[in-house]
Amino acid sequence: MSLREEFVQLAQQAGVNRRELCRRFGIASKTGYKWLMRYAQEGASGLEDRSKRPRRSPARTVAEVEQDVIRLRRESRNSWGGRKLARLLKSRGGPALAPSTVTGILRRAGLLDSAVAPGQRPFQRFERDAPNELWQMDFKGHFPLLSRSRCHPLTVLDDHSRFSLVLKACADERGETVRGVLTSAFRRYGLPAAMLMDNGAPWGSDHDHPFTAFSLWLIRLGIHVAHGRAYHPQTQGKDERFHRTLKFEVLRHFNFTSLEHCQREFDRFRERYNLVRPHDALGLATPASRYRPQSDPVSRLPAARRVPFRSRGAQGSSRGLVYLSRTRLSRQQGPARIPGRAAPRRLQRCAARGPLLPSSGRPH
Repeated sequence: MSLREEFVQLAQQAGVNRRELCRRFGIASKTGYKWLMRYAQEGASGLEDRSKRPRRSPARTVAEVEQDVIRLRRESRNSWGGRKLARLLKSRGGPALAPSTVTGILRRAGLLDSAVAPGQRPFQRFERDAPNELWQMDFKGHFPLLSRSRCHPLTVLDDHSRFSLVLKACADERGETVRGVLTSAFRRYGLPAAMLMDNGAPWGSDHDHPFTAFSLWLIRLGIHVAHGRAYHPQTQGKDERFHRTLKFEVLRHFNFTSLEHCQREFDRFRERYNLVRPHDALGLATPASRYRPQSDPVSRLPAARRVPFRSRGAQGSSRGLVYLSRTRLSRQQGPARIPGRAAPRRLQRCAARGPLLPSSGRPH
């Protein structure tokens, strides 16, 4: 503004070559004469920048459609972006808008999150080839309730379809609690081929204690147990990303009073996540469209597989790595026998336990 005012003051002097003055200030002669005309009509305010927005926009989206986009954005608690909203609007019989058009509508309405970084590094997705090949399981960070207790959300996600199999508000993180929740999930969806977990309670694993009572229960059911690398949550990246969505769309919007209150909101979110919310990693399809449960959820058990079992030998020793057949372990009545080594006491106790799942009148 100071340079523009200086240009105007010099250009108004008598005998000044205005075109030469424009060249010295580095502007076009058309711009210089425009500033002189505005200064004569409006004063110093005429030198300010003006909007270049056109007076008419024939191709602009009609107001009714913009209101529909804003309504869908608010229904998702301001968490869904242009791609998801465009797909959802089209599925409900609305016009086929480009995601950039929807993003422009949200930007004009002031509904975009300015905290999102304007660019991310490229990444590569990894997923299993079919449903139920791998389930990822973890506890979302616990949070306090108004009743002075705490909620520990347990989440289980299918690696192939991103289908939320379990979203349970638990009172603790004990193995017995998780076992009861998984029993219901196994009876509804079937047994997965493998389950991936971190190294926290109750499924923790280290070199000296490779199995816990909970992981041995899964092994006796014929499920391969895998643990992520310590201090590397990217291994369970799909479940961790689900936790972020849960926090962004549910947890930050409520002051929960009890576990029952948490579970009601969790059930609503899980239904919306599986059946309504388009998923970017699935080509904007819903997780329910890619998930298929097992044909026989209760009595079907996978075929025997060989799973590595590391004894308490020296780290890096080849003698410490032996194999157990899960079918043999699940059917064995006495202590588990490993050639050349005595079985750990915990493995002996778990091998001699009773039924794998609570009785429901059907074969185990």
